[in-house]
Amino acid sequence: MANETAEMSGVAEEMEFNGKPVLALKRDEWDKYPLRFGLGKAALILGNLEAIRAFRARHQDRRATS
Repeated sequence: MANETAEMSGVAEEMEFNGKPVLALKRDEWDKYPLRFGLGKAALILGNLEAIRAFRARHQDRRATS
């Protein structure tokens, strides 16, 4: 896979929404629009990690520099 060593890191914060656990992934402490998901989507993501890695590898050259 192309440049797999350049993994993006960030900030992960656990919180609750309507009494349910939610994880927020931020690029940095000041990210205004974090990626938020609960247990159901977390399971979906974990079950599809290889597809996500392959998608990223195929499109890495198009990634915006932010």
